[in-house]
Amino acid sequence: MTRATPGNGRSRQLPTAEELRVWRDFIETTEVLRSRIASRLQSESALSPGDYAVLLALTEAQGHGMRSSELAAHIGWERSRLSHHLGRMERRGLISRQECATDPRGAEILLTPAGAEAFQRSTVPHLRAIRELFVNALTPDQLAAAGEIAAALRGNLAPPQRPA
Repeated sequence: MTRATPGNGRSRQLPTAEELRVWRDFIETTEVLRSRIASRLQSESALSPGDYAVLLALTEAQGHGMRSSELAAHIGWERSRLSHHLGRMERRGLISRQECATDPRGAEILLTPAGAEAFQRSTVPHLRAIRELFVNALTPDQLAAAGEIAAALRGNLAPPQRPA
């Protein structure tokens, strides 16, 4: 078997022992990092990472609102998962749902003043945790390499383009 190299069109069917070691290190470290950042977010702001993702998307959206289907696609969640999560957020007063004016089957998700305030209060502690647990652990070259790695993985995971 030959090793995959850019342009040779050949690849091994299974990863090598070293590739598996790197994979496991990557996955295990990423999970610990996500868990610690989530724990800090929850303890410092009473928001879950899901809450933060929804509030961030709504904060950045024009008019601080989005169709629920658009929001699900934006944060990469299944629509049923998002629907259940939005119900919990709505009960806490962080978002509101309104019937969509252009499509009565759809809902418009809106950021409430309480949601905007919760997001604003959480942002600095959340960004501080990212700096402490991720950015500060890396040299500038490692941080740049991490960005390149993330871009390569994202590119490989993108759905194939259909011919026009």
